[in-house]
Amino acid sequence: MNTNNNENILKQIRPSRIVLPIIIGFVVVLYMILKEVNIETFSVLKITGYVFLWLFISLLMMVIRDVGYMIRLRILSENKLSWKSIFNIIMLWEFTSAVTPSAIGGTSVAVYFIHKEGINVGKSTAIVMATSILDELYFIIMFPVLFIFISPAQIFQVGSQIGTLDFTNKYFYFAVFGYSLKFIFTVLLSYGLFVKPTVIKTLLINIFKFRYLKKWLQAAEKTGNDIVSASQELKKQGFKFWFKAFLATFFSWTARYWVINFLLLALIAGSTYNTNDYISGTSSHFLIFARQLVMWIMMLIMPTPGGSGFAEAIFSEYMAEFIPLGFAALMALMWRLVTYYPYLLIGAFILPKWLKKILKAKI
Repeated sequence: MNTNNNENILKQIRPSRIVLPIIIGFVVVLYMILKEVNIETFSVLKITGYVFLWLFISLLMMVIRDVGYMIRLRILSENKLSWKSIFNIIMLWEFTSAVTPSAIGGTSVAVYFIHKEGINVGKSTAIVMATSILDELYFIIMFPVLFIFISPAQIFQVGSQIGTLDFTNKYFYFAVFGYSLKFIFTVLLSYGLFVKPTVIKTLLINIFKFRYLKKWLQAAEKTGNDIVSASQELKKQGFKFWFKAFLATFFSWTARYWVINFLLLALIAGSTYNTNDYISGTSSHFLIFARQLVMWIMMLIMPTPGGSGFAEAIFSEYMAEFIPLGFAALMALMWRLVTYYPYLLIGAFILPKWLKKILKAKI
């Protein structure tokens, strides 16, 4: 990796970038809270042992999620990365995802993180591309599986909407568009990595030979070379390797989608509302899980860092039927405080120390 590439990457991950997503997210949530909450709303709240229990379990789900990611990275690196290095990579990766638009995510600089921990560029590229395929495969499989257990109308219709799915439903189109992007990306990447990497390389180079794209031709050639190198690395692996990596991916993402379930239980446990009025048994919990997965797919197409603003707004509307009246905005804030903002703070804390370490090393 040359100096210019290093400088560009460091600009993307500088700690100061945490300011924008925090401002966007809190402005949206503050607006929603001022709009829907009054003093009487908070009169029903009470602090009980169950509140702390469910909050603890919601945080535990995020810990399980990160442990799953760490195990997967350990598998993909073939045990060549230490657990400390893996922890730093995951936290920095999540930090980058949090400060860049959802459609871009942290994968664009993940190769840099892994490489600087002692893995060659070809292997680092292979690891990052493998994680991308595994993550997208989870969504590609789970999205249609949801419809075996839950009707499309239940997933996409909210509030007082009943009956069959109305195809003017905005959530349906957000989800289908996001899913289509994931599906196309996964098919192309899988084909390029496991079937014909040189075809993808040639296609990229030809596309960027056009007049207005020529300034990115060198970057396209590098990407093409990375795909070929990654292909050589990934083709060596057998079924057991991929099964273990996908199993870690499955547990990681599934744990993340149980966070809201436990946050809702914490909120209801801390109020005078009846749990059964909002979450009635296993079917409700599975529907909440399904809507979280769909909501994540929707966030893919949002241009703001980490989906800030959109995520908070869509959450309060899309999950409203499971949240006591007047608490949708507060729940949106709690959700982001558990699943998003910690990575901004941890990443900003780790990044300066990590940069100091890698700038001293000669890798």
